[in-house]
Amino acid sequence: MLAYIGLGSNLNHPKKQIKNALIALNSTKDVKVVSLSSLYQSKPIDNSKQPDYINAMCQVDTYLTALELLYICQDIEIKQHRVREKKWSARTIDLDIIIYGVQVIASKQLIVPHPQMMNRAFVLVPLAELEPHLKVPVLGAIQDLIAKLDISKLVKL
Repeated sequence: MLAYIGLGSNLNHPKKQIKNALIALNSTKDVKVVSLSSLYQSKPIDNSKQPDYINAMCQVDTYLTALELLYICQDIEIKQHRVREKKWSARTIDLDIIIYGVQVIASKQLIVPHPQMMNRAFVLVPLAELEPHLKVPVLGAIQDLIAKLDISKLVKL
């Protein structure tokens, strides 16, 4: 199964945090990182006073179920000292399953496609870099989703 995982960090050397998360993902049994977008810099979603984020998107090939992949992502976050104090707070690493094949999943643990992806340039632009003609399940063409957003503040590094 091909899946897309969004990575973000704004604490403790964000580029290094993303690199370490990618290494951990690729070292996981039944997960192979296939491709990686460029890094992008973005402002915090809530415009709070915290450092800018560094974001990327990776494509993985996996034999894991979506929930198993979620648990791997959460384990990597814990190992990289992710603290969940409040929504949209600063973080060492954030791993979100954005798309899992063509599946649509709505459970207490996981919603795929990611429920906020259509509102986030830092998700859509790196995703389109990897798959410019992607049709997102339920949501449609990636380019149409990007056209609805202001991407002017997203900085490709």
